[in-house]
Amino acid sequence: MRITGGQARGIPIHLPKGDSVRPATDAMRQSVFSSLAARIEGAVFLDLFAGSGSYGLEAISRGAAGGTFVEKNAKTAAFIRQNLTAVCKSVGRTEAGVYVINTDAGKLILPPGATLPDLVFVDPPYEIIREVGPKIFAQMDVLLASKADPVVMFEMPGEIELKPVGWTCVKRLGKGSQQPTANFFRANRALLSPT
Repeated sequence: MRITGGQARGIPIHLPKGDSVRPATDAMRQSVFSSLAARIEGAVFLDLFAGSGSYGLEAISRGAAGGTFVEKNAKTAAFIRQNLTAVCKSVGRTEAGVYVINTDAGKLILPPGATLPDLVFVDPPYEIIREVGPKIFAQMDVLLASKADPVVMFEMPGEIELKPVGWTCVKRLGKGSQQPTANFFRANRALLSPT
């Protein structure tokens, strides 16, 4: 598994052994970042249920200004830190403005000095999506209240559809039951405001 685009393209992403992490496929990440292309440069991200950290690492490679990885498993979070060091070195930047938090995504408190995100990547274990999905969006309502047009990308299998209050799914990549799909949500207030 490698970074698929940007300055760190080709850098390997190391994972803990075993099946505790289900990383986003290279093809899925390429599709997601093609869809977000204009929004990446200079953006700040939040990578929830980060696992390998592939979404956030890809964002850094493609020009994101910084962000926060949130991963509950301490061993997996250590791998994110290792991968982050390699990606930042390849990109030629320091790790300033990038944080790895070892906590439950549902109890997130951004670290002091962290900037509110423009982009949120959510990739939880598929079996808990129906339970955590509404909670994550309620949390984003509060966290992103001051952001003009935040985007939440939520990866989930094709048979699941979320309809969170206050958010609209504006695009879905992928299809098929038991297959990963990337769902792009925008806040209704942003969709209703004049452009």
